[in-house]
Amino acid sequence: MSNIKALELPKTPAWSALAAHYEVVRDHHIADYFAGDAQRAQQFSIDAAGLFLDYSKNRVNAQTLNLLTALAKEANIEQRRDAMFAGAAINETEGRSVLHTALRNSKSVTLKLNDVDILQGVRSERERMLAFATAVREGAWLGYTGKRISDVVNIGIGGSDLGPRMVCEALKAHRDANSPRVHFVANIDGAALDDVLKEVHPETTLFVVASKTFTTIETMTNAQSARTWFLQSGAPETAVASHFAAVSTNGSAVAKFGIDTKNMFGFWDWVGGRYSVWSVIGVAIAVSFGAKVFNEFLAGAEAMDAHFCEAPLAQNMPVVMAILGVWYRNFYAAPSVAILPYSEHLCRFPAYLQQLDMESNGKAVTMDGKWVSYATGPIIWGEPGTNGQHAFFQLLHQGTELIPADFILPVQATHMLKAHHELLTANCLAQSNALMMGKSTAQVRVELEKANVPKEKIETLSVHRTFTGNRPSNTILLPQLDAKALGALVALYEHKVFVQGVIWELNSFDQWGVELGKVVALDVQRALASGIDEQFDGSTRALMARLRT
Repeated sequence: MSNIKALELPKTPAWSALAAHYEVVRDHHIADYFAGDAQRAQQFSIDAAGLFLDYSKNRVNAQTLNLLTALAKEANIEQRRDAMFAGAAINETEGRSVLHTALRNSKSVTLKLNDVDILQGVRSERERMLAFATAVREGAWLGYTGKRISDVVNIGIGGSDLGPRMVCEALKAHRDANSPRVHFVANIDGAALDDVLKEVHPETTLFVVASKTFTTIETMTNAQSARTWFLQSGAPETAVASHFAAVSTNGSAVAKFGIDTKNMFGFWDWVGGRYSVWSVIGVAIAVSFGAKVFNEFLAGAEAMDAHFCEAPLAQNMPVVMAILGVWYRNFYAAPSVAILPYSEHLCRFPAYLQQLDMESNGKAVTMDGKWVSYATGPIIWGEPGTNGQHAFFQLLHQGTELIPADFILPVQATHMLKAHHELLTANCLAQSNALMMGKSTAQVRVELEKANVPKEKIETLSVHRTFTGNRPSNTILLPQLDAKALGALVALYEHKVFVQGVIWELNSFDQWGVELGKVVALDVQRALASGIDEQFDGSTRALMARLRT
């Protein structure tokens, strides 16, 4: 492939104008922008779908935003967006539509794809799933010995795990104490399943196996082991139907497993795995919190969809976040983005966004099959505040890489420890301020002198304690971490990723890189068993030989 250089840009009018502008403003300090504009915070902020975005702490001025907006227009963002919502096959490498937004569409009466009203099917399948979840929650669904279900285990991987797991963790403060406990198993490492099985009882446990094809090797290995554990407890084969359900479209494989296909819930090929949390893949969410909360989650996302479709590009929250990301990735060569939720319950949100963003835009080939000569998707990483402050914030403040950060803060806490939330809030605001403002060497010298530090040490210490600042961040405020706000937040990032993919001319909806490792793993598994490994490199052969002994 070509040698990718972060600062090599496409030769189009919008890109060229931005490149010229960058040379003028590249070293301007954000603090100086504030000093020259008393209304900057008000002008560089957006309210949408119940969320508030303050993007004033970025290395941009009004002209930068105008030029970035022009780039979005040049990329035909509005046309591509409208095509996606209309059901056009924008996933061109797989010939598929991209309609996860239809899963939360409550407004349209119909939405036809190949002359089929998909909204009718979406709503019908969702109602079936919600009825199932209600039966489990209310004790109408019983185990084979007549006992109420106390634990539900979601077995899936990728989008069949990351989304439901993240949401269930995020909303745990809203869980009814009488609801079944929900567990998640994804990793093929047997420790993941073993840890859960030690916590549950066969007579009161329901397993939900989430695999569209019912062939995903990690999921089906875990499911088969769970089935064996269940039967070894003394349950008859016929009891499998009372303790296993499926999210799949492979009815014959589901039935062969022993699951009644009445308890199989399906979704469609126009729903990518990392966008499937809105579908029946969210059954664990419905079991944990009930139909009302699940529908509120959808409503929050739908509100963000409406904003994305209706707001002008310059006042469009997903678009603004996307073009700011392009600014840092392609002009400042920023390699990554830090996701910093100031909420313990959003601890899985950075991991969720890793799949959403890196699986979508971790590509080096354009839609027309050409190698790119510019940087595309950034590395996504993060940890909840204030934990991260005691781990990696040192690098954010004084490291050699420029790392833009998204601070995410619920305004109201979901607990009664008011003083804790006040301290958490103060830390969130302090960190974004400190990243932007920094501390000059002159300021440090004054502090050291006041502390009576010997003069011979001041010069050295002052350099160590200097912070250049000018490190950009966004701050996103949620009214409270509830289902509606979470739905809007997830949809915000979905659309941000989409916009960046369009600007970079990528197909954000395939994932061929995921497939390669799966195929090779099967070859390695066979080679480990047979000892026939000539097709592999010397390192892999040597490792297999060592493992065999």
